[in-house]
Amino acid sequence: MSLTDTLSAIVGAGYVSTDPDVLAGRSVDHTGRYRGRASMLVRPGSAAEVAAVLRACRDAGAYVTVQGGRTSLVAGTVPEHDDVLLSTERLRDIGDVDVVERRITAGAGATLAEVQRAAAAAGLVFGVDLAARDSATVGGMASTNAGGLRTVRYGDMGEQVLGITVALPDGTLVHRHSEVRKDNTGYDLASLFVGAEGTLGVITELDLRLHPAPASRVTAVCGFADLDALIEAGREFRDLDTIAALELIDARAAALTAEHAGVRAPAEGAWYLLVELAGDTDQTERLATALDGARLVGEPAVGVDAAAQQRLWQVREALAEVLGVYGPPLKFDVSLPLSAISAFADEATALVAQHASDAIPVLFGHVGEGNLHLNLVRCALDADRERELYAAMMALIARHGGNVSSEHGVGTRKRDYLQMSRSAADIAAMRAVKAAFDPTGFLNPAVLFG
Repeated sequence: MSLTDTLSAIVGAGYVSTDPDVLAGRSVDHTGRYRGRASMLVRPGSAAEVAAVLRACRDAGAYVTVQGGRTSLVAGTVPEHDDVLLSTERLRDIGDVDVVERRITAGAGATLAEVQRAAAAAGLVFGVDLAARDSATVGGMASTNAGGLRTVRYGDMGEQVLGITVALPDGTLVHRHSEVRKDNTGYDLASLFVGAEGTLGVITELDLRLHPAPASRVTAVCGFADLDALIEAGREFRDLDTIAALELIDARAAALTAEHAGVRAPAEGAWYLLVELAGDTDQTERLATALDGARLVGEPAVGVDAAAQQRLWQVREALAEVLGVYGPPLKFDVSLPLSAISAFADEATALVAQHASDAIPVLFGHVGEGNLHLNLVRCALDADRERELYAAMMALIARHGGNVSSEHGVGTRKRDYLQMSRSAADIAAMRAVKAAFDPTGFLNPAVLFG
């Protein structure tokens, strides 16, 4: 029996495809810059089916690439070996919200927006938010330990995971679900798979932490003449116990949203800081106190009611719409010490001018964690010149004491630079873990190590 027949028997013939057009559409990354090759698409409908598919592919010697919402920005879901594409999109079940324990169970293929809506309907909030909320899946977010817009308050995806079901490469199912918040009995298996980028197993279900919804919010967009002044203010805000969001946006980003999305920055300056405070009481006075002494350009734009806050958030949210206006942008997701951000921004701009003079560098991100997104808009380079620029940028990040990846993972795009952020002993230990779970190396073979 062929592998196609075997997988069809497991999941149903209607959920297996070898159509070249379907596979081509599934073998390109979210940015459109990177393409791969796949032999088959299979869409299991349960954890047991995922496990059976993995067992069958392992026995047949077929490589498997796992796909969720395919929003990876580091080619993390791009196959390289005529792989079988295993999609989690049918694992969409969302359980009832446990309002007492503040938790919810969701299938790996459920989107972030679906989990957010379920939490909101119960008067709670989910702690991670991304611009790609309508397509990013919680399984993929856990696999990359995604951060996002609310990390400064709630932490990254790993801090939201209370339990997990994982299909291991040998077809074993691991169910790590506990009714208690504190469980110190043996290895923390759930955290092992968070951030592993699908190299150790396929996450099929998650127990997720929910949080009380703040009674009051206040949002502001503040303008600064220079980045050092913004970083200085950012340090003050990130240590407030009511901080809810802290986002950096440069003037080039604001110009793009104004021109192509009709969303103009509501303040003056070369750099913008979007800050939001949230708590059980009115935060307006606390915002004013925190801004006292900040080196602002003009007055900040402040939103107290929901409609005004949404308008202020548009200058950040609209970026997702406009970054691709000149074609697929070249993306860099990095984390840096706050003290290094200003120098990095200057040197990165000079580096881009040297390698791609027509490109527009756009810098924004979650400044509270030093997690920045540098996007090169209108960047059209041949493969060799792009690799040269990418390598130079990775080296620049390392020189400033940063990590080559912050919240998007390593994927396939950054695997050659892993040693810039992890020691040889670190990498050897990670390879040993990979070999223990997946001795033949068939699961997500292009990711992380390559």
